[in-house]
Amino acid sequence: MSERDRRMEALVPALRRFAWSLTRNADVADDLVQDCLEHALGAWHRRHADGDLRAWLFAILYNLHVSGRRRDARRSRLLGEATAHDTGAQASSQDAAVHCAQVLAQLDTLPEEQRAVLLLVGVEGLGYGEAAQVLDLPVGTVMSRLSRGRERLRRMSDAKPAGVPALRRVV
Repeated sequence: MSERDRRMEALVPALRRFAWSLTRNADVADDLVQDCLEHALGAWHRRHADGDLRAWLFAILYNLHVSGRRRDARRSRLLGEATAHDTGAQASSQDAAVHCAQVLAQLDTLPEEQRAVLLLVGVEGLGYGEAAQVLDLPVGTVMSRLSRGRERLRRMSDAKPAGVPALRRVV
């Protein structure tokens, strides 16, 4: 196995997490990662040797996701069908499952731009500069979207729908 293959293979778990968080479907996420890796291998000769491989792969994956969503939207408009997302959440306890489902539902209500920044910085641990590179945005825009996304999630988690008891907060 070449050094390139080893470096790419080491990033597959992070790519799968990011893909699943974007799609909420394990099969679709696996297909997205596979497409990303195929694209990366095909475009390897165009990659900057001194560039960050992780950021480059995340950018490819995100761009493929956005392109796929646009393609699906066009297709559903033509066919008149709405696409549905599988939001099944697995957890060890009912409280954890409910909380996980609530967080995912709240995350899904965010605009795509804020959700992508939150996932890259908060879940995948990319720095502001790396996230900016992945999304092809200025660092200030990444910071602004992250701040707005976090604040919006915070407000949603503090709000309690009528008739629904609040979940315990364990600190």
